[in-house]
Amino acid sequence: MTEGQNVLRIGIGGPVGSGKTALIEALVPMLIERGRAPAVITNDIYTQEDAEHVRRTLAGVLDPAKVVGVETGSCPHTAVRDDPTMNLAVGAEMLEAHPDVDTLIFESGGDNLTLTFSPVLVDLFLFVLDTAEGEKMPRKRGPGITECDLLVINKIDIAKYVRCDLGVMSSDADRVRSGKPVVLTDCLSGTGVGEVLDYFESRRADLLPSA
Repeated sequence: MTEGQNVLRIGIGGPVGSGKTALIEALVPMLIERGRAPAVITNDIYTQEDAEHVRRTLAGVLDPAKVVGVETGSCPHTAVRDDPTMNLAVGAEMLEAHPDVDTLIFESGGDNLTLTFSPVLVDLFLFVLDTAEGEKMPRKRGPGITECDLLVINKIDIAKYVRCDLGVMSSDADRVRSGKPVVLTDCLSGTGVGEVLDYFESRRADLLPSA
């Protein structure tokens, strides 16, 4: 890959409402503070809702032209895993229009625990769960949980209100992932988001040594 070879491509997936968009909106300002130049590509089946939300939330922080929505017209699995052609094309257009971009984030539409990203599309991917889904979620496994590079357990601030034992959920996640990294976050307050960003930067050094 020659075009955009120093661009870290990150996929973010997870069930509907788990906090994928909120995580992106928390990460982007921190990336910019660290001297990075991010851009965001969202995926919805029929609308631009997520892209519009990101533009509104990050107004004055991120150039709105660096947020693009893809209307997949089909299951999110197809657009980011089985046939990522549309996302690859939009990503190439983004990098051509904004050659300064060094971090390209692809957000999948909300889907189930089998969602993964094609390695043709991204260098690494995160899967986001939240405590409101129940502490049992890591035990359900699924390739989204077990194969992602980083598992994020979000909305830790509401765990006590939804009868979720955060200790159990976290330990189960560690067990089913055989020690691969897990980060606990509250995206609205920023808790844990720095750890996610640190993970990005550590992997950037591994994946893009010339970046």
